[in-house]
Formats: sequence, structure tokens, C-alpha cells
Amino acid sequence: MTSTDHTLDRLFSAIAARKGADPKSSYTAKLFAQGAPKIAQKLGEEAVETVIAALTEERAAVTAESADLLYHLLVLWVERGVTPEDVWAELARREGVSGLAEKASRKQD
Repeated sequence: MTSTDHTLDRLFSAIAARKGADPKSSYTAKLFAQGAPKIAQKLGEEAVETVIAALTEERAAVTAESADLLYHLLVLWVERGVTPEDVWAELARREGVSGLAEKASRKQD
């Protein structure tokens, strides 16, 4: 399976195609028209909703909220020029590295 065969990659492409579209024609285009602050706000809201769903221990709710969270994250990536390949490469770079060591390497002196 190539990266373009992944659901997240296909969704990313669909989201990117909506950038610059008429905000009246799609929710995604409306988010782009509102800019990064609104996109980030929506991402934060979805993150909180995912946490709340997780605390209720309802699998279906966690699944649905996780999908919303990932969608809004991808919108933010498009807005900021981040590609899935960028994120996959960063995850690959961290693979096999202790989470504690990786986090410590990001601390500024």
C-alpha cells in the first residue's frame, strides 16, 4: 500500500482541493475563509470533545469524535502548508527513540 492509498492521504487531498472554493459551497471552504485562528479553535474544540468521549468510555463516541479531530487537524495542516508526508517523516524520525529522550531533545536551554 502506498501512502496515497491511505484514507488520511485521500482526505487530505480532498480538503486541499476545497481551499479557495466558495465558502457557501462547503464547510471546509468556510473554515479556510475564516483563517487559521478559527481552524485552530475548531481543532481544539474537537480535541476536547474527543477527551470527553473517552471519559464516557463509549467506543462509538470516541470513534466519531476522533474522526472529527483528524479532519480538523488535516484542515489545519493544509492551512499551514504541512503535508502528511511531513508528519509521517517526523514520526519515522522518532521511531525507535525513547519518548522521554525525544521530548528532552526538544527542550530549550
